[in-house]
Amino acid sequence: MTLIGIDTGGTFTDFVLWREGEVRIHKVLSTPSAPERAILQGIADLGLDPRDLRVVHGSTVATNAVLEGKGARTLYVANRGLKDLLTIGRQARPDLYDLQPPPRRPPVPPELCIETGGRLGADGGWVEPLTETDLDAFKAEVARLAPESIAINLLFSYLDDSAERALAEALPADRFVSRSSEVLPLIGEYERGIATWLNAWVGPLVAGYLDRLAAGLPGARVAVMQSSGEAVAAERTARHAARLLLSGPAGGLAGAAFVASADGTPRRLLSFDMGGTSTDVALIDGEPRLTTAGRIAGFPVALPMVDMHTIGAGGGSIARVDAGGLLLVGPESAGADPGPACYGRGGTEPTVTDANLVLGRLDPDGFLGGRMRLDSEAARSAVGRVAEALGLGLEEAALGIVRIADEHMARALRVISVQRGLDPRDFILTAFGGAGGLHVCALAEALGMTRAMAPVHGGVLSALGMLVAPSGRTLTKTRLGLLGDLDDREIETALRALADEGRAELLQEGTPADRLRVESSLDLRYQGQSHTLNRPWTGVADLMADFHATHEAAYGHRLELPVELVNLRVRVRAPMSLPRLPECVPSAPTGAPRTRLAHGCDRPVPVLARESLARDADRVGPAVIADAVSTTWLAPGWKARLDAIGNLLLTRI
Repeated sequence: MTLIGIDTGGTFTDFVLWREGEVRIHKVLSTPSAPERAILQGIADLGLDPRDLRVVHGSTVATNAVLEGKGARTLYVANRGLKDLLTIGRQARPDLYDLQPPPRRPPVPPELCIETGGRLGADGGWVEPLTETDLDAFKAEVARLAPESIAINLLFSYLDDSAERALAEALPADRFVSRSSEVLPLIGEYERGIATWLNAWVGPLVAGYLDRLAAGLPGARVAVMQSSGEAVAAERTARHAARLLLSGPAGGLAGAAFVASADGTPRRLLSFDMGGTSTDVALIDGEPRLTTAGRIAGFPVALPMVDMHTIGAGGGSIARVDAGGLLLVGPESAGADPGPACYGRGGTEPTVTDANLVLGRLDPDGFLGGRMRLDSEAARSAVGRVAEALGLGLEEAALGIVRIADEHMARALRVISVQRGLDPRDFILTAFGGAGGLHVCALAEALGMTRAMAPVHGGVLSALGMLVAPSGRTLTKTRLGLLGDLDDREIETALRALADEGRAELLQEGTPADRLRVESSLDLRYQGQSHTLNRPWTGVADLMADFHATHEAAYGHRLELPVELVNLRVRVRAPMSLPRLPECVPSAPTGAPRTRLAHGCDRPVPVLARESLARDADRVGPAVIADAVSTTWLAPGWKARLDAIGNLLLTRI
């Protein structure tokens, strides 16, 4: 069966095809209003028969719905007296000393928040049982309000989900219902409620998208990347739509880890994925890190997801001069339609891509391997308006646009490294996404780094990551208790129950049992704390010592307090039989390279095809190095060489 990884981005939809040792790549412009159209167009362009395909793709449907506030009409169901829970939240202010914060629209309008019985106490006993009268009133309210989906979040439902199940079963089978005991069976009613509401809010949109995609790919096996970096069968995805909020970026991290360790040696990477609309930065220490403290659109997302920081800076970020004469870049983006001015699709706003073209860092005739010609005059005209407003020359204005975008990304990279006590110089700066290679040298210099990498297939690395991502499930459940009062057998029994649940789902999807791997961990804290540390399960005695040492390493101290178990976590995964990337065979040079003028260089710089570079031989900058899906600006003071599979390894001279 042919494997194809697909990443739906804000500007381009990327394809990586793997068949019988051959890798093919393809790009088409995205269709944000109906993302499946671009996917179906790309598969048709590649001449593929859906019946022979296994598709793994990253979807932005859930992400865009949340960011744009365009979810389904959702009813929120809580216990009596608690319908305002999501509006009140943790009462945390983004700016502590802002005495007049702007009002924020509540997640769910008050008229769509209702209350019912079925309240449990913290000990699992019933405070207020769910009655037939409650069920009748609930059904009447649903009929009156006519929501598209329903989010049910009852107190302590992770101890006993019978009341939530009864409410869900009282509704017609075609209703989209999210139960907190299924979405996130953990302590913390606010975080559990937000996750449940997000799941219900975007679930119908994801379900509709996947239905349309399946109709267009009859016979194909379709899976979707989860935010945790694991692929799940599409037919199970709609029920867990909130697990897709970082679907595409998770693929990029998987791809970066894969190509960087192609020689069998895991590497420490500081990655930035710069696309058309946004930039995602993350740390990869052998493999991507996970977090349960992520946020999107200001909402906490306690579901497992790759640990990354995202900013609104991409190749399509629009530059403008404000009323005070200050140059601003982003977060508004030209997107895919019309796109940057140089794309020649009717765009007139100056963007970072236009600025790079004006500076000579992009080859207008070789963009995307020559499949798309860039309009230099349109770029100069767009950037020229910024130059006129600032009273600068054209290239000085373009350089200002690029430098501001660089500073936005450097600040994000410091958040994920320096602010966590990590020295960026201990990592390799790894740039991918369509625009990443244009900024990698400048960002490395800003962080004091001397090593960088522009990976092979960097412009479609998220799509490549889809192919190497394992099928899997990440399951969690609260189990409160003092660690010292529990024995190994008791904890292992609870972990085994979670693992069996994950195994059963993967076996139903056709995953061979002998490929399944289980990783178990516990969330621990000192009694009285609110935040936890996640540690791998090694047995009570060893885990106790490990927690004290980890807490001291993280916070500088340990406490003479009992250690409390909060949550059980299990990852069940089936690693892919990883495709082996073909060895890079440099092409023979066909004469002297083309050259172009580049700002800041006293002579024309060569425009080189990546595949024409000699293996293990240094190329000294400046140079424009292009391939079929991306361009790397090798700045003065840097040298580059190709490794065995075509990664471009950069070193500060």
